[in-house]
Amino acid sequence: MRILLYTGKGGVGKTSVSAATALRCAELGYRTVVISTDSAHSLADSFDIALGPDPTPIADNLWGQELDVLHQMEKYWGSVQRYVASVFAWQGLEGIIAEEMTVFPGLEELASLIQVVELHDTAQYDVIIMDCAPTGSTLQLLTTPEIGRWYLEKVLPLEKKLFALGKPLLRAITNAPIPEKQIYDTLEALIGHLKRIQGLLTDRERSSARLVLNPEKMVIKETQRAYMYLSLYSYPTDAVICNRMLPPQVTGAYFAEWRASQARYRQRVEDSFAPLPIFDVPLFDREVVGLDMLRRMGETLFADRDPADILYSGGQQQVIQTETGYALHIPLPFMSSGKISLNRTSADELVVHIGNRKRVLSLPHTLASMTIAGADHQDSTLRVRFRRASRVRV
Repeated sequence: MRILLYTGKGGVGKTSVSAATALRCAELGYRTVVISTDSAHSLADSFDIALGPDPTPIADNLWGQELDVLHQMEKYWGSVQRYVASVFAWQGLEGIIAEEMTVFPGLEELASLIQVVELHDTAQYDVIIMDCAPTGSTLQLLTTPEIGRWYLEKVLPLEKKLFALGKPLLRAITNAPIPEKQIYDTLEALIGHLKRIQGLLTDRERSSARLVLNPEKMVIKETQRAYMYLSLYSYPTDAVICNRMLPPQVTGAYFAEWRASQARYRQRVEDSFAPLPIFDVPLFDREVVGLDMLRRMGETLFADRDPADILYSGGQQQVIQTETGYALHIPLPFMSSGKISLNRTSADELVVHIGNRKRVLSLPHTLASMTIAGADHQDSTLRVRFRRASRVRV
């Protein structure tokens, strides 16, 4: 089974690319389901067909689903929500406000991920394709398992023991709602789901993230950050899709500057993401809606490639802790070693030149606050060293 996650800045066409990939996989004989994890669903619009909270048949071997997050939250979080709502109500909040306050940040993302695990466990599909929310929400989605699991594993056992010991006393001195065993059972089950989610999505043989962008400055910068954070949390990325490139037949003075701009930013994409494979998708002569246009996009995008294949299996970016700070390791197998120069263009962006080639890096917040200590290129890997800024003693 393969799990493919498509993400990108809002408006770059990731839903169309997700749908086109799903249709292509289905027509190659894979039992394929494509699901939207974006609260502002547009997957049904892309297929020009009504979709519901359960997998809905679209074509042979193809199903589509727009998640009902409220149903998922009730299924996996309902008992905890009711307990927390009772605590808020005891504190004086009105009923509906108390219920609304129980929808903590990250719960909707978690519900989406649990649905992916359920689809995987049914073994009814060969390919699961996630049409994810815009980049910022997707990063929150993908960091939820690790952050949530850490908190629950560290804090939950202690709280469970304390409440088990103190429950008789608490009942005698307060009328506040007290958590029952079912609450802790629910949270422990949630830890199990979080482990499964993280295991599936970081498994390089099963899962791949694919980044969709347009050849535009702001879009590329956001996609660079997304790639860095995906790598930071060990989510494998196997392709970049550069969407809405002007095709050769579009000519004339009106498009000259636009074409020149796209050429500059297409080179920036190469500088930022190589050796990841980069696929160009043209700007089509009509809106990509419905099976015919999605089929056309899928055939153009993948040609004779199998979209369910692992499109890149090389090393990924890594941030490694050292004695003095961190080292950022970036695989550059096709770049010959040479003189390295570093140029910091902004707090969170670094340009590395090796000979006549360059690499544009978007740095996570931790590295952006550090001092660059140098770089080298060995064993087909660019290694940039960062050290913590020295503290000034008064």
